[in-house]
Amino acid sequence: MGKKLYVGGLPYSSTQDALAETFSQAGTVSSATIITDKMTGRSKGFGFVEMSTDEEAQAAIEMFNGKEFEGRTLTVNEARPLEARPPRQGFGGGSGGRGGNFDRPKRQNNW
Repeated sequence: MGKKLYVGGLPYSSTQDALAETFSQAGTVSSATIITDKMTGRSKGFGFVEMSTDEEAQAAIEMFNGKEFEGRTLTVNEARPLEARPPRQGFGGGSGGRGGNFDRPKRQNNW
């Protein structure tokens, strides 16, 4: 079984094909994915590369971590599993978007 690598510091213009082609210098690339923003479709500047063996994954880390790729310095290490996160609250951190001073009495307009 291969090993999944985290690749950070990717240029926003990078393509998955260019990423896979570059990492193929270290061995067989099973998959290469660049993470994109759901709303804009723009790259978030990081992705994942899965190498076919653990030895090839280690070779890729040694070959590309701290090296330049398309004008930016890469961070390459073993991907960690996604950690559980607490549930998100609504807008404004759970205040309902009401802002402050909502307990203050309303002013009377005496014109």
